[in-house]
Amino acid sequence: MATLLLDTTVIVDAVNAKKHRHLLLDELLAQRNLLACCGINVTEVYAGLRPHEASLTEAFLRSLKFYEVTWEIARLAGELQNRWRKKRHTLSLADVTIAAVALTHGLTLLTDNRKDFPMPELALYSLP
Repeated sequence: MATLLLDTTVIVDAVNAKKHRHLLLDELLAQRNLLACCGINVTEVYAGLRPHEASLTEAFLRSLKFYEVTWEIARLAGELQNRWRKKRHTLSLADVTIAAVALTHGLTLLTDNRKDFPMPELALYSLP
């Protein structure tokens, strides 16, 4: 059993029944994994939410274990962004924050955007 932090694209695909993500998440739950999100996911999802999606999206997000972005996580996110910028690899603030949540809590990140999460210390469940 693992706790899987969902990348925002996975959440959006699951809510919209795209790429069979909802089926994958059902399978992961059947395998006794725990699915999770964080504040950045909620912010990104609501930033692009269409009115007719609100009810289903809210229910789905609230069904996930929620991890807060603490001071320590915010600091780690800034450190990650700084480290990768020095390597000339620009990462978004949202992505480094999601990575910091996963690293801080020992979570596996479920994503189809591997290039956005190049940190070798980050456990990834990569999707095609």
